[in-house]
Amino acid sequence: MTDQSRRRFLLRSAALGCSAAASPWVTPLALASAPWDNRLVVILLRGGMDGIDAIRPVGDPDYARLRGAVAPEVGDPTGFYALHPALSPLRSMWDDGELAAAHAVSTPYRDKRSHFDGQDLLEAGVGFVPGAERQGDGWLNRLLQAVPGVQAETAFAVGRTSMLLLSGDAPFSTWSPESRLAITPQAKLLLQRLYGADPLFGQAATAAISLSDALEYAAPTADLVEDDADAATLTGMMEHRRGAAGGHLRIASFVAGRLRNETRIAAFSLNGWDTHNAQHRGLDRALDRLSETLIALKLGLGPVWGRTAVLAMTEFGRTVALNGTAGTDHGTGGAMVLAGGAVRGGRVHGDWPGLAEADRYDRRDLMPTADVRTYAAQAMQELFGLSRAVLSETVFPGLDFEKVGPLLR
Repeated sequence: MTDQSRRRFLLRSAALGCSAAASPWVTPLALASAPWDNRLVVILLRGGMDGIDAIRPVGDPDYARLRGAVAPEVGDPTGFYALHPALSPLRSMWDDGELAAAHAVSTPYRDKRSHFDGQDLLEAGVGFVPGAERQGDGWLNRLLQAVPGVQAETAFAVGRTSMLLLSGDAPFSTWSPESRLAITPQAKLLLQRLYGADPLFGQAATAAISLSDALEYAAPTADLVEDDADAATLTGMMEHRRGAAGGHLRIASFVAGRLRNETRIAAFSLNGWDTHNAQHRGLDRALDRLSETLIALKLGLGPVWGRTAVLAMTEFGRTVALNGTAGTDHGTGGAMVLAGGAVRGGRVHGDWPGLAEADRYDRRDLMPTADVRTYAAQAMQELFGLSRAVLSETVFPGLDFEKVGPLLR
């Protein structure tokens, strides 16, 4: 390491160590440790997932007319819903009660149908006030602020885009699959000797070393999977998804490795849900990645999967009717996916509003019948034992926390 490169590294390390929330290098994946044993994973499906296609209401009399007749792949016991064929790899999760969904849900965001506003409101977890400034913190960070003794594993932030969901005053750690911050043993020793006791740079040096040590979890690996068949499944997926196409698997591998250790909360994004054109192709690819991500999380988490809940949420749904290019446009009501060994699965939650034009929001969108934040709050109450007051006043300010029924085992 040259003097110039060492200087650049140390300056970068110092910046990363000061404040994960304020750093301009903010990752699409964030993790936090907490004083409980259950695990929570939040996946943001950026772009607006079409819940009507992902969780198909085949029992609605208007569905076949609007979307075409389909053969159910995985369905709930009532026969009203069927999962999209790209979710068929999750059949065993559904049958084992580890996969569920909630339909006709949305944030309080309405009418403008902007990805930027919709995602901000989803991550901030607050009601929409036109013209208001962007919320300064996210609901997962406010959750951590409400729990005494929370500590981040390290204080680092890298990557390309910010994640409001975990931004705020509570400490948390961040990582990006594009990171290449491995430090040689000699560089670690140099950092410790030069800056270990330094009041300004000591914490940053420690954080940089911790980040380097954490990178052993960053590469796709099946080493943690004990069952040979499961390890072969995970290895096969990773070999199939090489390069940039396997970013979701690298994230899932890293998350699983951290959650098997001290981390208790993880959040990351999956893109590709904006299906204005040829939805059958775009949504197939996005749901394939979601299926692989959930499978990789289950296999990687192993013995702690039974104490894990995964919430996959999107900023809004899409129009009921297809547009002229066989796609769907930005809508309102949508669906969320719940997975994990802690989930009470094999069912679709929520009150179905109907697809008839008179039943739609603005005569074009699926009418929301529940606030998506309510399901997140219910899951956190069951996972972490938080009070309804904390959830409705601090985590989700102003939420009318109606009970949606048990979501977890």
